[in-house]
Amino acid sequence: MGIIRKCGAADFGAMLDVVNDAAQAYCGVIDADCWKDPYMSPEELRHEVEDGVEFWAYEEEGRVTGIMGLQEKPEVTLIRHAYVRTEMRSRGIGSKLLCHLERKAGKPVLIGTWKAAVWAVSFYQKHGYRLVTPGEKDRLLRKYWDIPDRQIETSVVMADQKWFRLSGKE
Repeated sequence: MGIIRKCGAADFGAMLDVVNDAAQAYCGVIDADCWKDPYMSPEELRHEVEDGVEFWAYEEEGRVTGIMGLQEKPEVTLIRHAYVRTEMRSRGIGSKLLCHLERKAGKPVLIGTWKAAVWAVSFYQKHGYRLVTPGEKDRLLRKYWDIPDRQIETSVVMADQKWFRLSGKE
């Protein structure tokens, strides 16, 4: 049985390891110009933490097996960097982390992911998230994320029911 806990500075290496292991699933799936190895550098992870992404870990027997970030923005909460170690997938770890972070979010929740990562899109849909329109996706990614235009082109944004209700986009 695992536990969910907030990540601290001592978890930095494990967080980076989980991200780069799990992101191997994107290799050959997302456009080649969007892929890099390692997928996330220590500097990039440090930047995300400094930018206010609060990471949470799923830990089993002292080992971090999944991470997911929560980033508060003025009108919404973003779920960021959701990764589960390759050998630990399909065991409910992502679902447990997502449910935990949803309980912490007091505002509508938005999630961005690669359009080609159909497993991720399906995972979030299973949890009640819906795709926003392409035009709305572009607007939201530019407003709340700090990502390159090429990533905006190749990504989707999913929103919870609260976002659709409050934005009048139902």
